[in-house]
Amino acid sequence: MEDYDVYERSLNDTFTFSCDPGVSCFNECCGDLSQYLTPYDILRLKNHLGMPSSEFLAVYTTQHIGGESGLVVVSLKPDPSSKALRCPFVSPEGCRVYEDRPASCRSYPLARVASRSRETGKITERYMLMKEPHCKGFGRERTITVRQWVEEQGLAPYNRANDLMMELISAKNRFAPGQQLDLTSQNIFYTGCYDLDRFRTEILGTGELADMGFDEKRCAAAKTDDDILLPLALEWVKRMLYGTTY
Repeated sequence: MEDYDVYERSLNDTFTFSCDPGVSCFNECCGDLSQYLTPYDILRLKNHLGMPSSEFLAVYTTQHIGGESGLVVVSLKPDPSSKALRCPFVSPEGCRVYEDRPASCRSYPLARVASRSRETGKITERYMLMKEPHCKGFGRERTITVRQWVEEQGLAPYNRANDLMMELISAKNRFAPGQQLDLTSQNIFYTGCYDLDRFRTEILGTGELADMGFDEKRCAAAKTDDDILLPLALEWVKRMLYGTTY
């Protein structure tokens, strides 16, 4: 694995970086793929491609159980025609799903590190700047703050959704630390986190959420609004697995 330097940056700190087809290393970071996908990543990608979530997951992803979390982890499947394990969405001209690319792609060369206090529930965030030897974007004459980069790259909705996912993982760590989910619980987790079209059809459309005390107006809105659907689905997973919304 390539060695690289990491520097912590606050929201108001600056760094010098830009990436476009004029950079000699353009598209190199889209090879040797090791790309985990968050629920919001999958939601944006499957909508961009006009695919039901079940089909997107079957065609473009692989799944495994995280060794430390015991939870289902979804990864992007490399292009099967590429020996370099390249992203299936990269082309010589660049990313074919650029408008809806995953959070880790759009935040690069930054990585967001978030943590949630068990006592207060407050989420704090830090940003790490990664300087990889192959990347020539650092030689460009463009200086920008971390805060400006986050806004420019449209990371706010990704961060909000990822924080909700972190709350779910936190509940897992409190109630079943280190334990792998049983098959029924894995199915609940996978459906509510990743297979949202299936959740909309098999759970949202049955009245089950109303029976669990979920607000009926919220459930009705989630039938057509994905930004309402995902938080609702994650909350359903928490209630189903751990009996809590906190």
